[in-house]
Amino acid sequence: MLALLAPAPAAAQSLRCNGQLVSTGESKVSVAAKCGDPLAREMVCVSRELFLWPLPAVPGQVLQPLITPGCVPMEEWTYHRGQGHFLAIVRFRNTAVDSIRDGERMP
Repeated sequence: MLALLAPAPAAAQSLRCNGQLVSTGESKVSVAAKCGDPLAREMVCVSRELFLWPLPAVPGQVLQPLITPGCVPMEEWTYHRGQGHFLAIVRFRNTAVDSIRDGERMP
């Protein structure tokens, strides 16, 4: 069986650190160089639909994909943007930025 992951909607957001822009696709090394150490690091399991394509038993056989919930392990880095600002949460899939979103507002 072949397994494919359906892409999840990505946040169209970026993060500015020390005057440099961080965006999706960047490596952990690049983010750390631009933003420094995060306030927190956490491993998370992100639910995504997993499409399993069975291999045909007979050449030419038409098969339907099996759709099942799956877990994609990702790492989240949290950055404190300063008092009165929202936390920035950078989510990595493997070693690249998958998404950037706002967390809670810091008092």
